[in-house]
Amino acid sequence: MDYMIGVDIGTTSTKVALFDLHGKLQTVSRQLYPIYHELPDRAEEDPAAIFAAVIAGLTAVVHDKAVQQTEVKGIAFSSVMHSVILMDKHDQKLTRAITWADNRAVATAKVLKDSANSQQLFARTGVPIHPMSPLTKLMWFKQNQPELLRQTKQVIGVKEYVLWRLFGRYVEDYSIANATGLFNINTLDWDEAALDLAGITRAQLPELVDTDHQLRGMDQEIATTIGLATDTPVIIGASDGTLSNLGLNAIRPGAVAVTIGTSGAVRMVAATPKVDAAGRLFTYYLDKTHWVIGGPVNNGGIVFQWVRDQLFAPEKAIAAAQGTDLYEKLTQLASTIPAGAGGLLCQPYLGGERAPLWDADARGSYFGLTQSHTRAHLVRATLEGVVYNLNAVLQLLKALSDGPLTIQASGGFAHSQLWCQILADVFAQNVSIPTSIESSALGAVVLGMKSLGYIDDLHDVATMMGTTKQIIPMPADVAVYQRIIPIWSGVTEKLSSEYEQIAAFQREFPVMQLPS
Repeated sequence: MDYMIGVDIGTTSTKVALFDLHGKLQTVSRQLYPIYHELPDRAEEDPAAIFAAVIAGLTAVVHDKAVQQTEVKGIAFSSVMHSVILMDKHDQKLTRAITWADNRAVATAKVLKDSANSQQLFARTGVPIHPMSPLTKLMWFKQNQPELLRQTKQVIGVKEYVLWRLFGRYVEDYSIANATGLFNINTLDWDEAALDLAGITRAQLPELVDTDHQLRGMDQEIATTIGLATDTPVIIGASDGTLSNLGLNAIRPGAVAVTIGTSGAVRMVAATPKVDAAGRLFTYYLDKTHWVIGGPVNNGGIVFQWVRDQLFAPEKAIAAAQGTDLYEKLTQLASTIPAGAGGLLCQPYLGGERAPLWDADARGSYFGLTQSHTRAHLVRATLEGVVYNLNAVLQLLKALSDGPLTIQASGGFAHSQLWCQILADVFAQNVSIPTSIESSALGAVVLGMKSLGYIDDLHDVATMMGTTKQIIPMPADVAVYQRIIPIWSGVTEKLSSEYEQIAAFQREFPVMQLPS
């Protein structure tokens, strides 16, 4: 049998998925790595750990199915966006991988956003001005550690680091480059004005290539370790968000992809770059005829994780000892509470927020709490709050759309029937869930298959998705949500100035971490 391999480099793990040439998933390996929060506003990873995860995942899927070298027709990459690694002239790391969740550039981003040229910058790059972006992180280095930039030979991200280790080349696809805030979506080249702001030159950036670009000549020792031929074609691929749309078959007009993993996103596709005048949505490249428009959210499954860890610590310990899934038990608990959680509202902004607020100072809260509410209400309100925020992004997309939208959903949350039902009820429309939720890895494989000539059109993904289940909204719950969502939106809007004040207070008086 012949295979394609999709490598999906994520924020907290890398997933490597083996597919046959019909797009059927054969096996998948997930390799975890930590995020380091050594200061309250820092979120960094070890690039070497990510590379090791990629190699371990590739090795695992090849050996799991006893795949022969000649059976692997290609490997295609998907990757998380917005990471920054500074490399010196000896190709040694000057920094860890600074992730999208790193907020050291909050003040820098605010100054840039308030500047006279911010709207023109956004119109050229398609990237909202926010501390997630490599542009603002590089500006932070320029202001705070200029000597580090002077030592920098190459500015790369995690995918570029992995490819450098595999091939000895610094190369970056248009899609990942687009998300840096340094790339001009009209010229498909680095934006000179953005580079000036960042304090770097194009010589410090990788070679730009299209998302279907093929690399060959993998390092012999690495290829042998994995069990692959050195000339196995590697398709550079694109960003995880754009490829998730492709893997969900959400690339036709009116199709929207919703993802909730650690974070989340709501995205649709346009044939040409389409920019939100207010700067609330991104515009990211997939290929020359597919541009992904949408909004990323910081606060997805990570908020549910916080509830589990902080409100159900004893149950977590018991579940770990028993080898059971506490998340499933918590969603069962939440399902005992009616829609609307008894008027308890969650603003789920534990990590600041990107879309739709674009406010790194946003903070989480529960509103409407009474002594009648229980932990079950808190769980239900948390799940609903995450979806309310996604719905706010959906409304922005509807304003840009020319017609009705259909919803395809994926991510870890898709395992939860309750969370999927809340999504359908809040969105007030049907939601399709594919049986395979490895959408970014499948999207990478489809892009790779087209590059290698195994398919003629990206729309062939429609034949590869397998079956989907339909989640139908429940009219009574839809009515509840349509009544309570305006209240939730009003609370969020009214707290905007308080977010800035409380974030400033927390920077002066940080949260004390108790020993575990």
